[in-house]
Amino acid sequence: MNKNKLIAAYSDFMRHLHETMEDTLHSFAEALEISKEKTGKDSDLTRDELDKVSGFVKRDIEHAAQGLSAQEDNDSLSEWFKFDIELIENFTLDAFLSLADKTRLELARLGQIAEAHTYHSGDITVPGTFTCDDCGKEIAFKSPSEIPDCPKCHGKTFIRI
Repeated sequence: MNKNKLIAAYSDFMRHLHETMEDTLHSFAEALEISKEKTGKDSDLTRDELDKVSGFVKRDIEHAAQGLSAQEDNDSLSEWFKFDIELIENFTLDAFLSLADKTRLELARLGQIAEAHTYHSGDITVPGTFTCDDCGKEIAFKSPSEIPDCPKCHGKTFIRI
């Protein structure tokens, strides 16, 4: 499986998701499916790869939606990413913030509780800082990236801090 292909698909998926949520009154779940279809048409990803990318995007948006304050300020976003948001390269920050806020509102309205937010090596994720479950080593990403095994202990599970 080509990880660069998945990383590119993650960014494309986010763009499609933002466009879908902006242009229509779809629920987040509906917008995810529409975005998955659009991303599939724009790429040569298999169905399993599309499902994987969709899961990564869904996890990150829901996690951000729960972690961001209602004020939607840069301080809360910087706190979520754990570094200055101006350092994020090649990422549509406004689109991500808009999606996270809409998702936060939808989650609150529906009263959903998102699943545990454990990240695994090999997952594709949005920029942020992660801590290894085994040794506590922090790793940070400034753009959508694949999570590697822990560089210190080779652990495979992480938590966003």
